Formats: sequence, structure tokens, C-alpha cells
Amino acid sequence: MAFQPVVPKKEVKKSASAQETQKISAQTEKARAKETQKKILEEEFAYRRGLVALRDFIAPASFEIQTTYARLGTQFVRTLFVVGYPRYIAVGWFSPIINYSASFDISIFFAPLPVQMVLKQLRNKAGTLQAEIGMAADKGKPRDPAAETALRDVEQLRDDLTQGTEHFFSVGLYVTLYAKSLEELDRLTEDMEGVFGSKIVYTKRVLYQAEQGFNSTIPICNDELQIGFNMNTSPAAAAFPFISSDLTSDTGILYGINRHNNSLILFDRFSMQNANEVVFATSGAGKSYTIKLEVLRSMMMGVDVIIIDPEREYQHLCEAVGGTFINISLSSQSKINPFDLPRPVGEQVSTADIIRSAVITLKGLMRLMLGQFTQEEDSIMDRALIETYAKKDITADTDLSTAEPPIVSDLLDVLEGMEGTGTLPMRLRKYTEGTFAGLLNHPTNVEMRNQLVIFSVRDLEDELRPSAIYTIVNYIWNTVRSERKKRILVIDEAWWLMQHEDSARFIFALVKRCRKYYLGVTTITQDVNDFLNSQYGKAILTNSAIQILLKQSPAAIDVIQKTFMLTEGEKYLLLESAPGEGIFFAGQKHVAIKVVASYSEDQLITTDPRQLLEIDAAKKEFEETHKK
Repeated sequence: MAFQPVVPKKEVKKSASAQETQKISAQTEKARAKETQKKILEEEFAYRRGLVALRDFIAPASFEIQTTYARLGTQFVRTLFVVGYPRYIAVGWFSPIINYSASFDISIFFAPLPVQMVLKQLRNKAGTLQAEIGMAADKGKPRDPAAETALRDVEQLRDDLTQGTEHFFSVGLYVTLYAKSLEELDRLTEDMEGVFGSKIVYTKRVLYQAEQGFNSTIPICNDELQIGFNMNTSPAAAAFPFISSDLTSDTGILYGINRHNNSLILFDRFSMQNANEVVFATSGAGKSYTIKLEVLRSMMMGVDVIIIDPEREYQHLCEAVGGTFINISLSSQSKINPFDLPRPVGEQVSTADIIRSAVITLKGLMRLMLGQFTQEEDSIMDRALIETYAKKDITADTDLSTAEPPIVSDLLDVLEGMEGTGTLPMRLRKYTEGTFAGLLNHPTNVEMRNQLVIFSVRDLEDELRPSAIYTIVNYIWNTVRSERKKRILVIDEAWWLMQHEDSARFIFALVKRCRKYYLGVTTITQDVNDFLNSQYGKAILTNSAIQILLKQSPAAIDVIQKTFMLTEGEKYLLLESAPGEGIFFAGQKHVAIKVVASYSEDQLITTDPRQLLEIDAAKKEFEETHKK
């Protein structure tokens, strides 16, 4: 028998009391820990509540749900959903909706359906249709074209689904409209329903589902409405949303913003069949601003730019980018010799052909300088020009790289030594000894070894401008033919040249041939009627892949509308456009454009007299501060 010690009752009570005390102490510590943890969580919650998160910036101040619409802050919101489509729907039917001028969001949900289930339903539908057609035939009823068409469609769809060329989807299309007032929202809703209705697409407004409709069109890919329409791949693809009119490419420069849908107009003019461009606008419509912006951005892409500037509008831009500014006038030190000859690269051209081409060009210049020739005078001038080159030993066997071209005085000497010249020497003498002697009677001393070269003709008299511009363009053309490079030539106020047939013909020939030498010619004019009424003006327009129309005068808009086949809406758009707004044509496409520039670009290219005065004042203040 084992011995068991006897424990006194007092000791047993004491042991139980100690355990109970420890238990109470543990519970107390646990409660304190919980209290501490709770306090920490409350403090952390208070801290986090004081932080600003991204959702605080995105979330509206309030969101009120009504029966058919919701109020998002100060905006009224309503969602439309599509419930029916026509039997046939064309690709691009969605374009009028996407390009509609209003604020709205669009969501399209595509939920694929199991092919086997769809085939089973189509088989049942085909059986029903066949039974209806058969019963009608047995009763002697006339054929039902609608039932026969539906049966053919079902059978065709069954074949396509079986072969895997088509798939089946449940398509949900929702449009959420935004307006500043309930009246505006109702009007916008009716207009949008009308646009859908014009395509025989039926829509409904949300009812007691305004919140679900709004949530279905925000970019979280959550379809809370769950209103779908069954269709196969082809009609579903017809609603592809990215079909609006745009001119966006992977390369090129930014011309402006598409006013249809606020997309960017990114375009490379050298990607077209030719790189020529024409710009028509009234005075103050922003044509020089637009072209200067194009010039600046083209230079960033490595393109050389040459500009003929009639009003010295490009000088500030030239100074800012370190270009070459050449002032052509009677008193200027910069001279261009119209007798210069090119050295064509990349083509087999004989020296005799080069001389012959130069003689034809010079005869056009002489007509501008001396007036029209009789047939005898034309023949004499032709022979005199050839002899003038021969006087400097420039013949068919001459090396043009070392030849020294003649000047106008040499032509005068030749004419004076010929018989039957009549008044030609006397008419030419004022360009060698008279008032105009300082313009063309000198060897060329200008250089074009810069990315931006500007020829200014502002200080020339109006009588001399056509001749000077003709000579400058010919010099540029000779330089272009001597060295192939990506270039843009800008001829501002081209109507000066369109007034004379010889100069207009020369510009047309330049526009037609420049593509071979990687040159794009930009022709700018504000006198649209004179330009388009000239046969060469129309030909230049035809040979220009890009056309920019800015604000037009009422006197010219009818000619513009007929020439460019504009709609009435486009016509009034050009009449009411703000500076820098118009229509941009590129090949067969055209969009409404708004030219935009950054602050830095704007300071370089602005032609606003107020801004120019501010810039000049700031420049003067800086120079005075720098001197001190």
C-alpha cells in the first residue's frame, strides 16, 4: 500500500489563491495590451485620415443619385445603353457618335459566348423557321421574304461558327453624357439619341440605374448594367471606336490639335508623294505663325529650311536658332548673280543642257526686268545670253566647277555689239549703271551653309520685288540641284510671283521637279483669288500634297469652297475661325486643326505687335542690366 502525504487545508487554499491571482494578472495584462493596440489603431487611423491620396483628387465633392440621372459634383450625368441594331450595319457607323462635339464617356463590353451553346440555339431557330416556311407553303400562302432571309442568315452564321471564321459575343455598349445643367443634359440626350437613331441603332435611358450606368463607363472595366446584345464578330468589329478622322503617324512633327476629337495631328510631309505645301489665309489669320512653328519643329528633325521673307517676320526666329539672315536690297552688301549655274548631282545632265536651261530661266527674268519682248527681241535676247556665257568661256565643253559666270554688264556689252537690238540695251542699262545697278549686277557673295537661311526682301521697292524673288528662287534651286539634302523652301506672299506669267511658270516648274532633290516647297499667300485664277496657281495647288486653309475672307470663300469641294459647315468654319484655326489637308484626308505652341515656341515665333514690344523691352532691360 503506497504512502500518501497529507496536505494541510490551509496550504491547499493558499495554492489555489496564488493561481487565481496569476490568472487575474494575465487577464489584466491582456486587457491593457488590447487597449494599447486599440489606441494605436485609432491614432494610425487618425493619421491616415489626414493624408492626401490620389483618390482625394479624383473623387468629386458629392454624388447624388436620381431616377434617370446622377449629379456628380456640379455635373449632371446620364447613361444611354444600346438595345437594338439593324440587320446590316456598316463599318464606321460609330464615327458620328465618337466625333460628336460634347463631353461623354463610352464603354463597350465584349463577353464571348460558348460556340456549342450558340450552335444549339441556331439549330433550334433554323428548325423553327423551316417549319414556318413549310407550313405556309402547305397552306398555299405566298412566300415570306423576311423568314427566308432570316433562315439564310442563320445557316450562314452556323457555317461560319463551325468553320471558326466567326465567333459570338454578348456586346454591351454604354454612353455616359455630361452637362452643366439638367436642361442641357436633356437636350444632349435627345441629340445623342437622334444620332444613334440615324443609324437605326436603338437606345434607352437608364431608369433607377444611374449609379450602375456611371460605374459601367468609368475606366475600371466593370459592367454593372449587364445589358448585352448578341452578335457575331463582323458586326461587333464594326463598332471599333478608333475610327475618327485623324492624321497621326509614327513619324513627323506636331502640326496642331484635331478639333474633331482633340487628337494630335502628327505628320511627316516627306512621307507623301511630294513634300509640297500651300497655305491660304487672310491677313492676321496666323499663317506666318503656323509656318514658323512648322519650321522650328522641322529643324529639330534635321531638315534644312530656306525662307523668302517679304516683311522681315522671320528675323527674330533666325537670331534665336543661329540662322543666316540675308537682306537683299539696292544698298545691301549681299548680292546674288542671276547668271550662276548649278552643278546637278545624281543625274546625267550635259553642260549644254544646263546652259540651255539657264538661258530659258534668264529670259523669264529679263521679261520681268524689261517688260514683254517682241518675237525679234526674244530671238535677239536668246542669242545674246548664249554669247554672254561664251564670253566667259562657258560652252558645252566647260567644267562648271571652275567657271566664272558673267554678270548683267556682260550681257549689256554683248547687246550693244549686236545689230537690231533696238531699245533693249537702253532698257537694260538702268540695271547696270542706273538706279537699280546695285541689285543684280554683281557676283554672288552669299552662302547657304546653315540649317536655316532667310532671304529678306522687305527693303526692296515693289517694282523690283518680282525680279529679286525670281532671282533668289533660281539661286536656291541651283543650290538644291548641286547638293541633295532634305530641305524645305518657304515662299511667303507668293502672289507677287503669280502676277507675272514667267515667274508663275518658273515656280510651277520648281514645284513639279523638286521631289527629285528631296525638297518640299511651301507656298503662302493671302490673295487667294489671284493665286487660284492663275493656271499655274491651280497647277501648284494640284502638285502640293498638303494644303492648310486658315480663316478666309468672304470675298474668297466661294472660290475656296469650289476648289477644295468644302461642305457648308466647313465653309462657315473657315469664315468664323480664330487665328491659328482652319482645315488641314493631307492627300485625301482632311481634318479641322487648331495650331498650338508651347510658351517658349510662342516667344520665338509670335507676330503680335504687343508681344513683340514686350519682348523688345525685356531684351533692352536685360542688355542694360548686363552692361551695369
